[in-house]
Amino acid sequence: MTGSIVWSIVLAIHLLCMTYWIGGSIYSALVVRSTVGLLDPGPRASVLLQNYTRFFKGLWQVVPFSLVSGWALVIHEGGFGAVNWTINAMQLIGIAMAIVFITTARGPFLRARRSLRPQPAVFDTLRNRTVLMAGLGLLNILIAAMAHGM
Repeated sequence: MTGSIVWSIVLAIHLLCMTYWIGGSIYSALVVRSTVGLLDPGPRASVLLQNYTRFFKGLWQVVPFSLVSGWALVIHEGGFGAVNWTINAMQLIGIAMAIVFITTARGPFLRARRSLRPQPAVFDTLRNRTVLMAGLGLLNILIAAMAHGM
């Protein structure tokens, strides 16, 4: 009984991490971006930069926890060879999402933070990569739903 509680907690951690990652990506890409369009360029850049700073700060904790908790669940189920192809596909997409995040945080986001006046093109790049993360996350959700019936 205790073992099942532990694995339920690991699954809950994994789901909470993915909720922050995917939900935050959708929120940043769709809601924040359209909302700050009402502001002048100076305050708009400041608000966008603050949004990405807070979101990415959380992702630096969420990404490792989501990957490790996912791998722990796979190992608990018997390893990578014992699980359905859907689980391995989710792992591959999760790694792709992590790569997109790290390259975004270390590339355009860092340039925007170091810039005195970040250009709108930098925020377009950040939005495009955030949309990519959200799209991959939604694909992962669809694959997880497919795995449920197997």
